[in-house]
Amino acid sequence: MKFNLNLVTLALIANASVFVPNMAFAGGYGVQNANTDKVKFDKWECKNCKVESGVTGTVGAGFGYNNSDDIHSANAFAAENAFAGKVDADVNYINESGYRSTVEAHDLGMEDGRFDVNTGKIGKYKINVNYRQIATYDTDSAMSPYSGIGGDHLTLANNWQTAGSSQDMLDLYNSLNPVELSLKRKRAGLGFEYMGDSLWSTYVNYQREEKTGLKAASGSFFNQSMMLAEPVDYTTDTVEAGIKLRGDNWFTALSYSGSSFKNEYSQLRFDNAFNPTFGAQTQGTMALDPDNQAHTVSLLGQYTAGSTIMSGRVHYGQMTQDQAFVTSGYGYQLPTESLDGKVDMSGVNLKVVSRLNRTVRLNASYDYSDRDNKTNIEQWTQISINATNGQVAYNTPYDITTHRGKVGADFNLARGMKLETGYDFRRDERSNQDRETTDENTLWTKFRLSALDNWDMWIKGSYGERDGSKYEASQWTSSQSNDLLRKYNLADRQRTMVEARVSHTPIDTLTIDFGARYALDDYNETEIGLTESKDLSYDVNVNYMLTDDMMINAFYNRQNINSEQAGSTNFGAANWFGEIEDQVDVIGTGFSYNNLLEKKLRLGVDYTYSDSNSNTQVTQGISGDYGDYSAKVHNVNVYGQYQVSEKLAVRLDYKVEKYNDNDPANSLAVDAIPNVVSFGSNDHDYTAQLIMFSMSYKL
Repeated sequence: MKFNLNLVTLALIANASVFVPNMAFAGGYGVQNANTDKVKFDKWECKNCKVESGVTGTVGAGFGYNNSDDIHSANAFAAENAFAGKVDADVNYINESGYRSTVEAHDLGMEDGRFDVNTGKIGKYKINVNYRQIATYDTDSAMSPYSGIGGDHLTLANNWQTAGSSQDMLDLYNSLNPVELSLKRKRAGLGFEYMGDSLWSTYVNYQREEKTGLKAASGSFFNQSMMLAEPVDYTTDTVEAGIKLRGDNWFTALSYSGSSFKNEYSQLRFDNAFNPTFGAQTQGTMALDPDNQAHTVSLLGQYTAGSTIMSGRVHYGQMTQDQAFVTSGYGYQLPTESLDGKVDMSGVNLKVVSRLNRTVRLNASYDYSDRDNKTNIEQWTQISINATNGQVAYNTPYDITTHRGKVGADFNLARGMKLETGYDFRRDERSNQDRETTDENTLWTKFRLSALDNWDMWIKGSYGERDGSKYEASQWTSSQSNDLLRKYNLADRQRTMVEARVSHTPIDTLTIDFGARYALDDYNETEIGLTESKDLSYDVNVNYMLTDDMMINAFYNRQNINSEQAGSTNFGAANWFGEIEDQVDVIGTGFSYNNLLEKKLRLGVDYTYSDSNSNTQVTQGISGDYGDYSAKVHNVNVYGQYQVSEKLAVRLDYKVEKYNDNDPANSLAVDAIPNVVSFGSNDHDYTAQLIMFSMSYKL
């Protein structure tokens, strides 16, 4: 096999990503500066680089039994039904002419299954086919009196007797049926890439995703609501295409990406379970997610000049939505039949990295993004609990322009000692918001020490402030708000943050890693709203090789987030205060023992435990809990793998999940709230088991 130095150089440059911040060539030592005048290329031949042709890899299959009385366990086991099957593969084929194919499959047939197939000729073209399935399960015990679930028209029984309160509905409990709230996504794609002989390549990828299922929604008639199962039947088509060009010290690419979203259902109609009051209808209608499109064109490039790398990207895109409006049955004239929404998006990204010498490297970047809402502004009649009040409202055209700038420097102080420092700036310019402009300024520094034997540690600290233009209530967004209220994403803020990580290897077989992070957000100018937030987290990881065949690992992670806020019940000064405490603990350990029974058997066990708690306490004269949330999860996987022959291996997995949560919002009877028909209590408390037998064969 003969090499061409120019192509090797190009390959090295091409593999340098436009967005890798730490990449730079030392001045005069870049590959592009190599002296090749006296190189005899015809003598370059690899005598031991014989291509092994044929098929290699492994294929496998598995069959399992799932024992669970709560469909929520399918999130952990990727198995919804009692019986589950899967196919696994990792296969490669190559021939002496350079044609190569790969097939990868993981848990294909399970709820998180996927496969990826690539075929083509090395350095010429490649064809890709891929598939992915993702599912999320909420509950299979939501209770609803409606028929027609899964469609766009929900009806009550013909003999349904409406009432002024859910507690007075005589037929409510007799009409309840369980409903499964879950979402499934199936994504399939096809791609093609062609590499030209003259340093150019082109590609096109197509992907379709179908999302189906039911999710929770609510239909309302003034102050009365019913929980509804909203049908989900989405289709999203995505296309990406582009062309790439590269030279000895430059790279550029022109690309296009577009998506089209379609919803099978444009609206959901539902019967009113309550007595019609204040002119309410016996049937309601709610609009569902509308069809829409998005298109983006971008041009990016990179240029290397000695020890300096410059890169940039410009892009322009547009989002549109023009689906017909859904009316609620009131007899008033709409100003237009559809939104005819249009949003233009544009942006620029610039970056430069330069190594001044062996010890100093500088970097700077600037990012600009603009979102321009060009949707027509129309007058809309407001509807109150009485008749039309004659006032008008307008659809709000939210625009935002963001500028981000960063400068930084890296200093190699000595062998194994590195100092990084930088300054970050961000400006957001918003339209029709309580604050038109916000500015954020952040200074940070990071020190890393790896000079000590068996130690690697770093610490980073930063301080930032956010301020901006005068804060005043917007007639578009908060005309009814307290003048003292400050929205947390717009309010003045002082942020202090410290991070550190230490890794130690006292002996070759033991590694200990510890990290911690503390952040304090002080909303020092806020009287009503979020006033303070503290975030503390730390983790420790241990890996220990007991013997050549036995290994144990363990980890622990904790995060505490404490937030404080102030409120007012009379549109004046603060007269009530709230404190939210969130805590998450995650513990895990694993043990494996290899080479048992004449080096044919491997045994292992993995265990994880997570405990999350949230408590909200409100003080207004007296203190009281607003409602606690907790969730505890135990997961165990015990497995054994036996090598039957040189090519055949069998494996047995036994998995257990014990799950318990307590959410006050889900612990309600169907008629617990008089003006609400809910889904009932949907807490989870179960122990689920999955046993899976699988085998793999080496080709």
